[in-house]
Amino acid sequence: MSVKQYWKEINNKNEQVSSLMHSFWHEHSDWGNWQFWVILLFLLVPLIVLLIQLNRNRSLEILFFGYTVHMLWTYTDLILIRQGYVDHRYFLTPFLPQALGITASLIPVSFMLVYQYCLNQDKPFIIWTTGLSAILAFVFAPIEKWMGLVSIYKGFTIVHLFFIDIVITMIAYGLTKFFVRFYAARQSKLDH
Repeated sequence: MSVKQYWKEINNKNEQVSSLMHSFWHEHSDWGNWQFWVILLFLLVPLIVLLIQLNRNRSLEILFFGYTVHMLWTYTDLILIRQGYVDHRYFLTPFLPQALGITASLIPVSFMLVYQYCLNQDKPFIIWTTGLSAILAFVFAPIEKWMGLVSIYKGFTIVHLFFIDIVITMIAYGLTKFFVRFYAARQSKLDH
């Protein structure tokens, strides 16, 4: 097959999948279904908690950390879906990533609040991250599976989710600390 033929076939399959996703959403995942409202709560409740609890003095740092967790988890989730390891059966809209409520709100906000707590209380971030990762993987993910919101295939397990959480948050932590130090050093040069 030529490059053009491959892309024509890929685009045809994408249109078919998109049409199926729209049909599924209208029949099983729109606002007339309880799953829609649960997922909407996963999106909105953490954001409301964050608005109330966010440390305004370090908000840019904390929000950068959370944004990084969100982006890394969203791309990781897209890879897991595309490779057939994970399916999010219900979603807010067929236009956006399937796990939007989880990867854009619940997970990042949870880790942001842990990050903020560790900053404020001078606690070891890796220990608190490990604890939260364990709760998300070994408590929250099985509840999601039990509710039918997510399915896991091909030998992928919640243990993998646990380690992915840790890796993603540690990368986000490292990037955040790098940029904080970088801009602090730059600011001190400007002040002198």
